[in-house]
Amino acid sequence: MRKVLVCKCDLLQYSETFIREQVLAYASWKPVLIGLTKVPSGLPLDGLDVRLLENAAPTFFGTMYRRVLSELNIPASHSVARLRREAASLVHVHFATDAVIYWPIVRRLNLPVIVTLHGYDINIHREWWERGFLGARARRYPKRLMSLSRQPRVHFVAVSEAIKQRAIAYEIPSDRIDVHYIGIDLRHFHSSGPSVIARRPRILFVGRLVEKKGGEFLIKAYARVRSKLPEAELVMVGDGPLFPQLVTLASKLNVPVQFLGSVNAIEVKRQIDMARVFCLPSVTAENGDAEGLGIALLEAQACGVPVVTSARGGATEGIVDGVTGFAFPERDIDILSARLLRLLVDEELALSMSRAGPTFIAEKFDIRHCTRSLERLYDAMTQAK
Repeated sequence: MRKVLVCKCDLLQYSETFIREQVLAYASWKPVLIGLTKVPSGLPLDGLDVRLLENAAPTFFGTMYRRVLSELNIPASHSVARLRREAASLVHVHFATDAVIYWPIVRRLNLPVIVTLHGYDINIHREWWERGFLGARARRYPKRLMSLSRQPRVHFVAVSEAIKQRAIAYEIPSDRIDVHYIGIDLRHFHSSGPSVIARRPRILFVGRLVEKKGGEFLIKAYARVRSKLPEAELVMVGDGPLFPQLVTLASKLNVPVQFLGSVNAIEVKRQIDMARVFCLPSVTAENGDAEGLGIALLEAQACGVPVVTSARGGATEGIVDGVTGFAFPERDIDILSARLLRLLVDEELALSMSRAGPTFIAEKFDIRHCTRSLERLYDAMTQAK
């Protein structure tokens, strides 16, 4: 069985569960998860074959030395040697931001390289990088990404058609980009619990509390829903820098939002099984960052929960508008509140969407089928080499 090196700088944030799930779904390739460091209190990596290139906690001088090497595109020789010993056939890096860091190392391996574009790594405006808004060391990121896109053995995977179009606008050649959905594990996410129409009128949100997730618009829409349906509930799962502002907003509007913070996958599933409707009110952030697709959106539909979303990829590719859920324009609180209210009170519609969701997800987003498609791309790239 051929081996693929799956690379990410830090292993792994809880928001990057999709990387772990994809790695676990490989069937015809043997994955080895490569990281520079391990995230403290990050995702458990049980069941994965893991290599850390920097086992010890980095010292100040060690960090500065690595930064100098990175700026000069010079790889650490011990890292190259360690990866060569793996005798892999292909390298797959998640996030273009990580790919430009790994490139000095992986180019020495003389292997085909796939880079998955997920969202912020291609959506954020170039000028935000180049003007140093994301840190002085990130100024050269757009230039390095363009250089990487011209390398003959590098190919890109976009997690949605929306991300592919954004990459083309970024001037990555369209013939170097394939769309491959990551998908979800239907053995875990499937319909269970009481019928959706037997549940309390509960709206569920799952995501990081950052600008692009649109939490403030959901809370404002919920206030309107509550004025017409006082028993309506809103549960928000996730944490992030906007947590204090969102709590303040809910208090100001006098609505009882339940903020649960970060929870594990088991609790996410439990919350989905209690929800009448799932909402992902994503927006395009000031710096251009936007939703790639919205994994939680897929999980909810797989479990038979109707969805309402404005996610850039999710609203066009991740749902069937009017069948498994509703799409609405970004930041439009009037339409959002109307869509939420309708699904909370219209039992026939809610039940119809609940039945349609799992079928749609099984046909398009089963992680086993999505990963087989990715492995066929691996096959094609290694044969071409």
